[in-house]
Amino acid sequence: VPLVLMAVERRLQLSWKAFDQEGVRLVGIAIFMLASALGLWACVTMALRGNGTPLPAETARELVITGPYRSVRNPMALAGLLQTVGVALVVGSWMVFAIATAGALVWNVFIRPTEEADLAVRFGEPYRRYAEHVRCWIPTCWWQEA
Repeated sequence: VPLVLMAVERRLQLSWKAFDQEGVRLVGIAIFMLASALGLWACVTMALRGNGTPLPAETARELVITGPYRSVRNPMALAGLLQTVGVALVVGSWMVFAIATAGALVWNVFIRPTEEADLAVRFGEPYRRYAEHVRCWIPTCWWQEA
């Protein structure tokens, strides 16, 4: 998809020259790599600490507030957003960047409320206390003992 969007931008001469620099590509690679590490760390933490998987069909049976979850409520969503931003920078596409933004908005408006309501029902007060202290998208320094 990113390559198709990049081709459309170039074909219609909608490219943004600010993205067409080697330094921007290198920053994109770094962001993609760090986001991938965050996503992997979050998945492994969810599986090991949550006694389940990151998949909705086999959700965690324990509240996970360790690892990357200590700093951000949904590090997998954050990782996906940052990976897409990294790809946008690598391929030099403002349209891919717009897709990342739209994806984050859709997740935040339509998916997050359902996930968080389910977590509040399943884990009760410990989840509510956690959600009060740890932000969804922007990492927080909250170091409660797990």
